[in-house]
This record gives sequence, C-alpha cells and structure tokens, in this order.
Amino acid sequence: MRISLKDNSTWLQMQRYWELLHVLVARNLKVRYRGSILGVYWSLFNPLMMTGLYTAIFGATFASYYGNSILNYVLAAFTGLVVINFFSASTSQALTSVVGNGSLLNKISLPVSVFPLSMICANIFQFSVGTFPLLALMTFINSKSLVNVLALLFPFLSLILVSTGIGFLVSSLYVFFRDLPYFYELVVFVIWLSSPIFYPAAIVPPQVRQFLGLNPLSPIIESLRQITLSGSLPDLGLIWGSLLSGVIILALGWTCFHFWRHQFMDLL
Repeated sequence: MRISLKDNSTWLQMQRYWELLHVLVARNLKVRYRGSILGVYWSLFNPLMMTGLYTAIFGATFASYYGNSILNYVLAAFTGLVVINFFSASTSQALTSVVGNGSLLNKISLPVSVFPLSMICANIFQFSVGTFPLLALMTFINSKSLVNVLALLFPFLSLILVSTGIGFLVSSLYVFFRDLPYFYELVVFVIWLSSPIFYPAAIVPPQVRQFLGLNPLSPIIESLRQITLSGSLPDLGLIWGSLLSGVIILALGWTCFHFWRHQFMDLL
C-alpha cells in the first residue's frame, strides 16, 4: 500500500512538472515573439542571412575543402551556424531564468529546475518547426536516404544534452555571480570561434586542433555535416562521441545545479 501511494505521488509530481513546463514554454514563446512578423522562424532567418554573408566572404576560398562546390560550403556553413545559434540562444536565456523568476519563487513553491529547462524546450520547439525541416530536406536531397534523415536526430539530441547541461550550470552560477552574463558572452564567442563554422576543420594546425577538440560543439557540427553532406551512411563514431560528451556535460550541469539549489532562496 505504501509503495502504491509513493508511486502515485511520484506520478502526480511528474504530471504537475510537465504541466508547469508546458505553461512556461508557451509563455516564453508568446512573450518573445509578440508582435513579430516571422515569429519562431527568426531562428531560421538569422542563420540563413549569416550563411549568405560567410559565403560571399569565404565561399570561394574554402570551397576546395568541400569538393570545389560553393553549394557544399553553403550547406556546411549553415549546419555550423544552426548549432552555435541554438546553443548560444538556449544557454543565454537559461542563464537568467532562475534569477529572473526569483520573485515568483519567493511567493510560490515551484521546482526551480523547470525554469532553465523551459528555455531549452522553447528553443527546441523553434528548431523543430523552423530549422530541422530544412536540414531534413537538404539531407534527403544529398543522400537520397531516409536513414540519414532519421540520423539527424542524434546530433540534435547531443546538442540538446550539451545545451541543457550548460544551461543548468550557468543558471545556478548566476545566482551567486551576477556579473556572469558579461563573462559568458566572452565564453560563447570563444566557443563560436573555436568551432568549425565558417571554416573547415582541416585548415586548423594539428597542434591547435587537439585543443579545439575540447569544444563540445565540434563533434556535433562534424557529425551533422557528415550526415548532411557526405551522402554516405552516418558515421557511428562521430554520433557516439557527440552523445557521450552530451551525457557527461548534462550530468555535470545537473549535479552542480542540484548541489547548489538549497542555497538559491537565500540569494533570490
């Protein structure tokens, strides 16, 4: 009987958590795009514009690394940009989510973790309805394989894991260090510069490449490009490598968030 009551209590808590998450995600999207013309499709418009800019500047120079094809460079730059844009937007929004809802948390007892997670989920929704369909179409045209289209879910899952882990970490740190947003802008810039977004990884000197390998977005970008551009079957090594780094970062971020959570209310 006690086990049954405990199971019911756990189920009710999960159900309430899911309902609260749904409400917060809907609120985030409505506030973010109220009065906007393109709405969630701004998440697609931005990388498209940046891809055009990078192609105009670097396309002719780096096309030789992509089969002497400007089109392949366009696709390569686009895949890199959608990854870094998702990571930057979701983690930056998650960073301020706990402190930004401090007044609400002081009035109502709510699970603190739902706030950074709602920011990640809002960006997942944007990506799913805006960018992912275009990536799937590009992949099918290049590979003529539904296997490759379905395989896109794995680097996307890795990106979600990495972003969620970093989101939990920075949202908890911001409670203690209110200067963190300024420092985090620099961190995101370093990650952007060290990711093979507008340049091919092959041009990086070997002695530097080993340090760039510490960037958790690099294997995600390389896996996404391999699936989208190569036309061959997905490289399982790249997929498992990106998933492993995602799981490790998520575990680290959640552990820190859970360990520091009991101190939040004293500082909010």
